[in-house]
Amino acid sequence: MLRTLGRLVMLSGAALILILLASLGGPVAHVQGQAFAHTSVPISVFATGLDNPRGLTFGPDGNLYVAEAGLGGTNSTVGQCTQVVPPVGPYTGGMNARISKISRAGERTTVVDNLPSAQTAPGAGSDKEGVASVAFIGNTLYALLVGGGCSHGNAKIPNGVLRVDRTDHTWKFVTNLSQFVQTHPVKNPDVDDFEPDGDWYGMVAAHGVLYVTEANHQEVDRVTPDGKVSRIVDLSTLFVPPPNWQGPTGITYHDGTFYFSVLGTFPVTPGAQNLYRLTSNGFIKVVAIGLTAVLGVAFDAHGHLFALEADTVTGFPGPQAVGSGTVVCVKSNGRLSTVTTGLTFPTGMTFGPEGALYVSNMGFGIPTAGAGQILRIDTSATSCG
Repeated sequence: MLRTLGRLVMLSGAALILILLASLGGPVAHVQGQAFAHTSVPISVFATGLDNPRGLTFGPDGNLYVAEAGLGGTNSTVGQCTQVVPPVGPYTGGMNARISKISRAGERTTVVDNLPSAQTAPGAGSDKEGVASVAFIGNTLYALLVGGGCSHGNAKIPNGVLRVDRTDHTWKFVTNLSQFVQTHPVKNPDVDDFEPDGDWYGMVAAHGVLYVTEANHQEVDRVTPDGKVSRIVDLSTLFVPPPNWQGPTGITYHDGTFYFSVLGTFPVTPGAQNLYRLTSNGFIKVVAIGLTAVLGVAFDAHGHLFALEADTVTGFPGPQAVGSGTVVCVKSNGRLSTVTTGLTFPTGMTFGPEGALYVSNMGFGIPTAGAGQILRIDTSATSCG
């Protein structure tokens, strides 16, 4: 997923590679029981039965919609197209990613399934990527696909933005993002760790338009409902010289401005990542420093900014990072205040209509079907002024 957190594990001098473990399959039950043992705020499991859950959002119907990376597959496209280099590649693909709807009672149903899912090579933990994020424009659901494309073992369906019909459980392409990154290269691509189809991660809707992040090529792009794509910012031109790679991940919109998180280069230095503010004309500014492996950003109803860190202990998630995921809030002076710790490989978050924070937990590196969770965190007592 990153660089692909489907891959968060990014690699080589230009990547942060969440090298995720096939070895985590054994202790899944233990991880589920301990995922939020170290928290001082009210937290509960809202939903279970998810396959590597990623981005999530509430719909106009009050239900929670969750992107799932799926379980990967065995289909190989080696010899058909340019592959992602080892140890991350070559990928193999399948058709089991999906979007789920979670009712107010925490019951899961499938909105659409049989979407492309891909997995990294065994040397990179066989991690999964499929649907990366979901967002609504009015009553219409959109999905950001990252498990597609020939370089991900799914040659027939490229990466892109999909329009989902929630009534008949079908989807249609809005735009082909694999084609966009191939025909609109960034100025300073990372040739040592390159995803031909892109490594798309976050998506948010604002004023009837979708904004998406791509971690491998280091860009934030604008996608209109009729399929027009344009680049808002090319981060490869801002964080130079190499290997100062900064791949954008989570993105949110608040009070006329975008905010996004980034991953840094490997080896990761804990506390070395920032949060950024981005205007629609591409101007960026640092709003918080001192974070690690940030995958999500969100504002509560009071205008407080929160960030989701996948691993604050090592900066390089592995077995030793179980239970090290953290939610922090950014105070008005830019300082960070811990909201909760003890999460295990969290991947995305959003605030619900009642004000609680919902987090995708056990979101990558877990090979067991249905092991993913959605956690509900009560942040009402948090001091974030």
